Amino acid sequence: MSDKLLTVENLNVTYPGRAGVTHALKNASFELGRERLGIVGESGSGKSTMGRAILGLIPKPGIVTADRLDFSGKSLLTNTDRDWQKLRGRRISMIMQDPKYSLNPVRKIGDQIAETCRLHLGSTRKDAEQRSLAMLEAVQIRNPDAVYNQYPHQLSGGMGQRVMIAMMLVAEPDLLIADEPTSALDVTVQNEVLRILDRLVADRGMGLIFISHNLTVVSSFCDRVLIMYGGRILEQCAAKDLGEARHPYTQALIAATPSLDHPKAELATMVRDPAWLL
Repeated sequence: MSDKLLTVENLNVTYPGRAGVTHALKNASFELGRERLGIVGESGSGKSTMGRAILGLIPKPGIVTADRLDFSGKSLLTNTDRDWQKLRGRRISMIMQDPKYSLNPVRKIGDQIAETCRLHLGSTRKDAEQRSLAMLEAVQIRNPDAVYNQYPHQLSGGMGQRVMIAMMLVAEPDLLIADEPTSALDVTVQNEVLRILDRLVADRGMGLIFISHNLTVVSSFCDRVLIMYGGRILEQCAAKDLGEARHPYTQALIAATPSLDHPKAELATMVRDPAWLL
């Protein structure tokens, strides 16, 4: 893999409790270059936890450990709060699942995007405004000047998601983590957002971690796929080979996915093996 951005070896996230220790993520290992890596699995499988652990966003009492967690050749395990502030938004950005909960409801869109430019790029107020407008245009917002002066509640779901993408990419990070960026969107808007991400990743040479439930989207959009279950990575494969996956869990996910080309009267029911958690 050329130009390796991220190396993860035996990444664990645990939460101590009265009943014992809960393993939200266990011994996760993978590498990422300047490519599109999909992470799929059911709710609770550890997909979002993985993204947050990479960004140092696991809240206490959560404990993050790893044999190795390197970004661009530098270990993230020894980062101080100041180190994380310099890294987040500038070198690594994360698009959260729902823009309604990620955008500040009492601040205008333009102010929120421009703040990223001023904090991470040292831009002047005028330069930050120009960069923000250019980024809004890059995510195919038709009237960026108007949106720049609007508040989050004035935007549709698709528009809010595009604003979030603009905010996360305006500082030109090397790695983008997208956590279910299209889950709340209809199919038409979803495809538009995916095309925007695809073009921006290709043009800027970024690495992308794309977290999703949708196997169909991941198989057509990503280069590689990690399949997660119970906080563990069960299988890795090329996205184009997802239909030929060998692990029974991956095969069960595929069998439970509805298809317009091959309609079924009844979808397969997932049968889980306790041994998958060992």
